[in-house]
Amino acid sequence: MYARWVFLPVLGAPLAHAPVLGLDLLPRLRRPIDGGRTLGGRRLLGDNKTWRGAAAMSAGVAVAAAALSRVPSYRARLPPELRRAGPARWGALLALATVGGELPNSFLKRRLGIAPGGHRASAGGVVLSVVDQADVVLAAWLLLAPVWRMPAREVAEGFAVVAAAHLPVNLAGYALGVRSTPI
Repeated sequence: MYARWVFLPVLGAPLAHAPVLGLDLLPRLRRPIDGGRTLGGRRLLGDNKTWRGAAAMSAGVAVAAAALSRVPSYRARLPPELRRAGPARWGALLALATVGGELPNSFLKRRLGIAPGGHRASAGGVVLSVVDQADVVLAAWLLLAPVWRMPAREVAEGFAVVAAAHLPVNLAGYALGVRSTPI
């Protein structure tokens, strides 16, 4: 099973993003990706999806992929296809999946009237919250396909591992004051 190793660099996203938020770095990039645009009177993505966050999180994933790939025991645990592709290529695809994977869920939550960081107390809201915890896996399944066709069981493992890792990361972000909600 490779998924836990493939998705390990995703932890670089919050590690890079937290100081950017906490220290208010890169203020020029603190602009919403949607540019304030609306659809049906509701924001496309909201103020929480910024170019600053996209840049910081992408860089965190790409740097983590490059750094981890320099460790022979880590590299040996990757699928052969990713080893052949090299960390720059698959790291960039994983970085894009990390940032891009959040956008459809944010779009859907805005359509449903759920505030950024908010949840809806319903069966649909619970499903959305679960998907929100591991949306990167679905995006990576698509974006990594040119280099590695992730088998369904790897997708399932990736979803479980990423969702399980997401909760403590959210709690730490809340404790540090860089998240407005704990989950």
